[in-house]
Amino acid sequence: MKKILLTVCGICLMTLAVCAQQQEASTVYFTKNISPESLVDIYKKLGVEPHGKVAVKISTGESGGNNYLKPTLIRNLVEETKGTIVECCTAYGGSRQDKEKHWETIHEHGFDSIFKVVIMDEKEEMKIPVRDTTWIKYDIVGKELKQYDFMINLAHFKGHMMGGFGGVLKNQSIGVASTAGKAYIHSHGVTDKTPECWRYTRPQDAFLESMAAAADAVEQYMGKGNIIYINVMNNISIDCDCDAHPAAPEVQDIGILASTDPVALDKACLDKVYGINPDANNNPTPLIKRIEKQHGGHIIDYAEKIGMGQKAYKLVEF
Repeated sequence: MKKILLTVCGICLMTLAVCAQQQEASTVYFTKNISPESLVDIYKKLGVEPHGKVAVKISTGESGGNNYLKPTLIRNLVEETKGTIVECCTAYGGSRQDKEKHWETIHEHGFDSIFKVVIMDEKEEMKIPVRDTTWIKYDIVGKELKQYDFMINLAHFKGHMMGGFGGVLKNQSIGVASTAGKAYIHSHGVTDKTPECWRYTRPQDAFLESMAAAADAVEQYMGKGNIIYINVMNNISIDCDCDAHPAAPEVQDIGILASTDPVALDKACLDKVYGINPDANNNPTPLIKRIEKQHGGHIIDYAEKIGMGQKAYKLVEF
C-alpha cells in the first residue's frame, strides 16, 4: 500500500513539474517607435479596458532634470483613457519632498497645464497590507489612491543610484509610497522617518525585496487585472529622474514595451539593455555596471518568487 501511495505521489509531483514547465509565458509587446501615437497603440495591444477613475502613475521628474516622460509624449494616452496623473512626494529632499515645491516642479515641467494632477499623499497617507512580510509589515501610500479603480503604471525605464534600474516595479513601490512609505521601504522596515531612514539602506537585497513586496501590495490593493504596465525606454541615463542633474544617456532610445505582467516586462527591458551592441553611439557598460553593482535584477527574481508575475515572456514586436 505504501509503495502504491509513494508511486501516486511521485506521479503527482511529476505532473505538477511538467505543468509548471508548460505554463504559458507572459506576453510583452514591443515597438521601436516612441511617439504619442505608438504609446496609445501599445496600450490597445494589451486588450484591457480601463474602468472607473483611472490613475496614470508617472514620475514628474526632479526640477533641473530633463529625462522624465514629457507631457507631449504621454498626452494622447492620458486623454484616451480619461486618466489623472498621480504622484507622491519624495523622501530625499530636493524639489518634490516639500508639497509646495512639488507643485512648482509639476508646473515647471508642464503637467498641470495639460492634465489633472493629484499628489496622492498631499493631505493624508494610509497603510495597506502586504502579502510578503519578510521585511515590511505593511505599505504606506498616498491616501488618494483609494479614489481610483484602475491604474496605468507608466514608467520611464532608466538607471537608478540605489536600485540599479527603475522600471514598473519601482514606479509601483517607491513611486506610489508616501514620503513615510518611501523611508520605510528604503530602510527595509526599520523606520518611516526621514532622514533617519538613510542610515539603514543595507543590506541591499532587503531594500530590493521590500520594493517588490510594496509593488505587490499596490497590485493586491487595486485588484488583480486592474493595473496595466508600460515602460518607455528613451533618454536612458544611468541616473533616475529623481536626480536633478542626471548623467547624459550613453545609449540610443530603444522603444516602448508593455504587458499585464510587471515581472515579465521589467525582465524584457533588462534583457534589452544587456542586448545592446556597443558601438560609436551606444555604450551600455556604465548602465550595466550600475545595475550589477546594486544587484538590480534581484527585484525581478524576488517579485516572481512572491507570486507577482513570471520572468518567462514572449516578445511580440509590431
